[in-house]
Amino acid sequence: MGVIMSNHIDSQRIQALLDREEIRALRQHYSNLLDGNNAERMGEVFTEDAEVVVTVGSMQGLPAIKHSLAEAYQEFDSQQRGHFPFVHAITNHMITLTGNNSATGSCYLLDFVTDRPSAQHPFLLVGRYLDEYQRVNGEWRIAKTILDVIWPHAESDVKTNKDR
Repeated sequence: MGVIMSNHIDSQRIQALLDREEIRALRQHYSNLLDGNNAERMGEVFTEDAEVVVTVGSMQGLPAIKHSLAEAYQEFDSQQRGHFPFVHAITNHMITLTGNNSATGSCYLLDFVTDRPSAQHPFLLVGRYLDEYQRVNGEWRIAKTILDVIWPHAESDVKTNKDR
């Protein structure tokens, strides 16, 4: 009986580790898609009814997310390089499994600007993603994400592409 119970607990712990790692990889995949001008592939990271809340507003549903991000590429790609002039680096990812198919998490976002002269400050913003995750058809997806800007402090400090 003890061996069976131990094996069950071990398999639960292993599954929890695998789930957390899949969620971390999901968040990293989002950053890579975002920075690489791949708005059409956002279905790989978001649920169909996902909500995204960022500095410029919110997007509800996968079609709106894809459309808004595609428009943002056009607006911010002032040097016509085919991708955002930013690097979305994430770190300190904390994940809480809240059920077999649900989780919450947060991670820091270090948003670097890549088209400024090197003598200028490289940060656009520092923030935290506050996430809700769902497992859909056996794969983890972001169901809701809110970008909580930590720096700069006031909305008036956040520069648009035209202000940079």
